[in-house]
Amino acid sequence: MPTLTLMNQTGEKKGNVSLADAVFGIEPNEHVLYSVVKAQRAAMRQGTHKTKNRSEVRGGGRKPWRQKGTGRARQGSIRSPQWVGGGRVFGPSPRDYALKVNRKVRRLALKSALSVKVSEGTLIVLDALTLDKPKTKAMADILTNLSLEGKVMVVLDSIDDVVALAARNIPNVSVTTVDQASVYEIMNHSTVLTTQDAVKKYEEVLG
Repeated sequence: MPTLTLMNQTGEKKGNVSLADAVFGIEPNEHVLYSVVKAQRAAMRQGTHKTKNRSEVRGGGRKPWRQKGTGRARQGSIRSPQWVGGGRVFGPSPRDYALKVNRKVRRLALKSALSVKVSEGTLIVLDALTLDKPKTKAMADILTNLSLEGKVMVVLDSIDDVVALAARNIPNVSVTTVDQASVYEIMNHSTVLTTQDAVKKYEEVLG
């Protein structure tokens, strides 16, 4: 059973917290992580790319010159693909890039991502994270007290507008909830800062 040091907002140690093996202590499945991250990144694509084919470009209704006798190659339209301004052959068209991932695979990937953070020592657990006012300096002081650098992901058990507003202007810091945190986001941040309540919620949902 993984055991982490429980910290508070001032950077002091408040004891230890034990994490469930079934959620935070499994052997990470790299292929499942790859599959889910690939699917989540694909779902971010808008898929609105579009080019015009030969039937959609404007003009080209008249044959540019007669079929025979000019010495030039026969042409039927100045909007054929080989002409400048002509339609494009096999160009991209709007499509949905979403990939289907089974529910059990998504759950395994999430547990694998959390277990990776625990094994790397980049999962920080606080006893609580509360702010009186949405002040950027207050949130920055917490990160300084915990000696956190790089990309930091704050995961709460439920949305806290005060914390979200306080962290909004800090570069490379994002705030989310247990329900919204994706595998891609967890793996894309160097440190995950969470609370005891969020850990319990993960254990309830994934245990």
